[in-house]
Amino acid sequence: MNYEQLGHTCVVGLGWGDEGKGKIVDLLSEHFDVIVRYNGGANAGHTVCHTGRTYTFHALPSGILRPDRVSVIGPGVALDLPAALKEILALRDSGIPVDENLRISDRAHLVLPYHKLEDHLSEARLKSDRRIGTTARGIGPCYADKMNRTTAVRMADLYCPDHLREHIRSIVERKRAVFQALYPDDGNLDAEAITDEFLGFAEQLRPHVCDTAALLRDAAASGRRILYEGANGTLLDVDHGTYPFVTSSSASALGVHPGAGVPPRLVNTCIGVLKAYSTRVGQGPFPAELCNEIGDRIRAQGREFGTTTGRPRRCGWFDAVAARYAVDLNGATYLALMHLDTLTGLNEVGLCLTYEDANGHAASFPARAEQLYACRPQIEFLPGWDADLSAVRSRDELPANARNFLARLEELLDVPIGIISVGPQREQTIML
Repeated sequence: MNYEQLGHTCVVGLGWGDEGKGKIVDLLSEHFDVIVRYNGGANAGHTVCHTGRTYTFHALPSGILRPDRVSVIGPGVALDLPAALKEILALRDSGIPVDENLRISDRAHLVLPYHKLEDHLSEARLKSDRRIGTTARGIGPCYADKMNRTTAVRMADLYCPDHLREHIRSIVERKRAVFQALYPDDGNLDAEAITDEFLGFAEQLRPHVCDTAALLRDAAASGRRILYEGANGTLLDVDHGTYPFVTSSSASALGVHPGAGVPPRLVNTCIGVLKAYSTRVGQGPFPAELCNEIGDRIRAQGREFGTTTGRPRRCGWFDAVAARYAVDLNGATYLALMHLDTLTGLNEVGLCLTYEDANGHAASFPARAEQLYACRPQIEFLPGWDADLSAVRSRDELPANARNFLARLEELLDVPIGIISVGPQREQTIML
């Protein structure tokens, strides 16, 4: 892969999240100058293995492990300040500097304690079959307040203490009334305590806060290259995913421009990340799901447990219908295929080629979750492989059946595979 030709690049998940974007961003960040997280919040967890240690980031960009690069939290992020500070302190304790290499948008919206309470209470109030499967990190309520406008708090507000105190007092009064009426539980919210806590966060983070959109435009003008890191996945995108079982932000490449604050010309390439099989956490339709011993084996071998919640992920065969939908939506330039090694040892590997609807007709990726629930996957099976892939460093070294599997994916998706992961470590990667 010629990194110079990539230009400004975004890395997005093509599934329901958990595709392995953290590893790809960490690998690519060596070849970029600025790494930008542009959407989502602490409901996403990106895992990076580095120098024998495993790091999990919920708030910080995955490029933060490279101190000579600038990592940016963009205005489109729902920022959990306690989570961000916890990660910053943990990195410093492990000897990784977090200083001028971290910049936080003064326009980022903040997750407040009442957002997390609302997330929990709202989900608990729903019938079990209508629950979204939220991580209860307060992301949805934060974005709802962002759109409501009068109940939102942004990073810049923390540096106007008098205004902030009055503003939070007004919001908490309103929230408590709503919570009491709906649930009823107001969580004993204390506006003064919340304000004091966040003013303390503000002082700790003051050196990092700036107009990051201007920073990115200046960086590009001076010839520096930008890598955009998406959180969650395209099938969880609030506009284009399996609604309502989605996240609350634009998790596809379509969210880069508003989420980072950059014009369209500052995104040249889209690398879509997906696994050699499908996974999903929480509720929602999943046509290719394997509720059997094969699904259990993939979960165990792939260590498929939620980075944020620890919940076991639902596992299934690779879904080419959903993947092609995501590829086309994002305009993916290259694919990064993760967890190829997880399929080792299976006699055969499955690919969902099409769906059949309730009437037996071929179905495209539908808009309504109820329609997707009714779809039946039509599976093609290819021969599996037994060879250990962990030390493979070129596509030609892969077993013939694994190469055939990759070629079939490229044929179905009509996009070249540029990166293949055969293990969690940086070096366990085939760069094409």
